Amino acid sequence: MTAFNKDYFLGEVYEVNPQGVGIKFASVKVSADFHYEGIGGNVGDFIVIEGKNYGFLARINEITLQNALNAGDFNSGGGVFGKAELLLTFKISQPDKAQKTVFIYPAIGEKVYCCSNEQVQLYVQSFGKNNKAAEVFADLGVLVSNEVKCNVSLNALFKRHCAVVGTTGGGKSWTVSKLLEEVIDKTNNKIILFDATGEYNTIKSKTYVLGQNAYFPYQKLTLQDLFILLRPSAQSQRSTLLEAARSLKIVRLSGKTGTYKKAYMQRKEYNSFYEKFVKEIEDNSCNFDINYLVPQLKEECVSYFPEGWGAADVKMYDMQASLVNTIINMLNTSVFNDLFGFKNISSQSESIIDAVENFLTDPQNQILRINLENVSSLFYAKEITANALGSYLLEKARKREFTKNPLILVVDEAHQFLNKNADYGSSADGESFPLNAFDLIAKECRKHGVFLC
Repeated sequence: MTAFNKDYFLGEVYEVNPQGVGIKFASVKVSADFHYEGIGGNVGDFIVIEGKNYGFLARINEITLQNALNAGDFNSGGGVFGKAELLLTFKISQPDKAQKTVFIYPAIGEKVYCCSNEQVQLYVQSFGKNNKAAEVFADLGVLVSNEVKCNVSLNALFKRHCAVVGTTGGGKSWTVSKLLEEVIDKTNNKIILFDATGEYNTIKSKTYVLGQNAYFPYQKLTLQDLFILLRPSAQSQRSTLLEAARSLKIVRLSGKTGTYKKAYMQRKEYNSFYEKFVKEIEDNSCNFDINYLVPQLKEECVSYFPEGWGAADVKMYDMQASLVNTIINMLNTSVFNDLFGFKNISSQSESIIDAVENFLTDPQNQILRINLENVSSLFYAKEITANALGSYLLEKARKREFTKNPLILVVDEAHQFLNKNADYGSSADGESFPLNAFDLIAKECRKHGVFLC
């Protein structure tokens, strides 16, 4: 393949800077001389520059008619100049093997040619190509400027993390849908799609709608998640809430139900259980019966002695009033109950954790769509749920569970979930907690077989 066709000659380089080059076109007859077989000459078209040892692919981003007496007089001594952005380099002897970056620059006076559609298509297809791996290409469409086919290597897209970026109505969702179709048609990879708005309802997938036919078990939330939902004050409520969580975990680990009685009780039994199960008690999870949280808070409001607990402390319990009301409201609000499965879980609703586990071992389904459109944003519930699911997948990745069977994790409306912080506590003493599961997946998990889109 030759990159430089004399019939496609445009002009010469007259200016070079780190962003691109300036071009002096050979003719001022723009419409007649700057088009060869439908390629070259306009803003957005691709060109190639012939250097000594290297060639350059560039794209025209500006054309200017200078020194003409008037804009309609092309033979009055004026000249046509252009600007082009440098995109990549290639060896003259190997024009089909493009370098990833522009590491050298063309010289003044070097010749500029239109780039053939075949050559542009070859560069698109070779983007990120791994010569050691069998390549599978996604047919994404054509370039608007010259209808060059865009066959992009799926390895190039998903051996790293991928972002689909554009303005509203620019075709992001269509592009993601096309990518998903290409993946399932041409590979055996599993895909989990976080559908923030429900717009991917036409995708062929195993679908769960959180708060409708699926819930996230609250036991898998962290204590920080619980703090965000309940917003306890730092001075009087947070420590009491933590102690209540510890006590209810001891109740569960002892095989009992209900609350842990403390008034007028010795600490010996409590201390024995704590020392034996300290890892489970301090695991930062909400793995206890949350329906006993309010009465357990009352049990925590007692006087304290080194050897045990004394009488009830009415003043201390009064300070928990706002926290108690928040807990009662949350447990009895259908939106939160349907989302987190606090109690009275519908027989039609399945744990999303179980659903993910089943999906990962199911050979019949390649896409799991988790629909979050019905999840309330009140108290960061949507962000907390997505982040908790992300944390769950992050821990699986850290255990190398996706090394042999890679997973593509697609997050729609990613700005809702990435680089997020949630506030908890009152306005006076509130703190911020990072909801950073997807950020950590992006940083850590490519080597573990999870690729973020």
